[in-house]
Amino acid sequence: MLSTAAGKATSLTEARHARRNEDSVLSRKVWLPKLLYDSIPYFYIASGIAAFFATLYITEWFWVLPHYVLFSAACLHLGAIVRRKRQLNRRKAPHKDITGR
Repeated sequence: MLSTAAGKATSLTEARHARRNEDSVLSRKVWLPKLLYDSIPYFYIASGIAAFFATLYITEWFWVLPHYVLFSAACLHLGAIVRRKRQLNRRKAPHKDITGR
């Protein structure tokens, strides 16, 4: 039996069941198709450019302008970081030839 902070005992199966439900959504690995995975940095960069050019067409909502600029900067920055990290990982990974050596 395991004890809790409240002092009442819980069985091991109850603790495992609670732990399994707790980690079910937030800690799951997400597997994306290769095409979608490879296009993520370009999506971020395109979103940042689109948000930046959208600021040129805002005429009356001056309070929205800083939000668009911050969003565009964040997207451009995130896209550049993801793309750069992937390039570095590809360079570090050993390349195999056709025979598998």
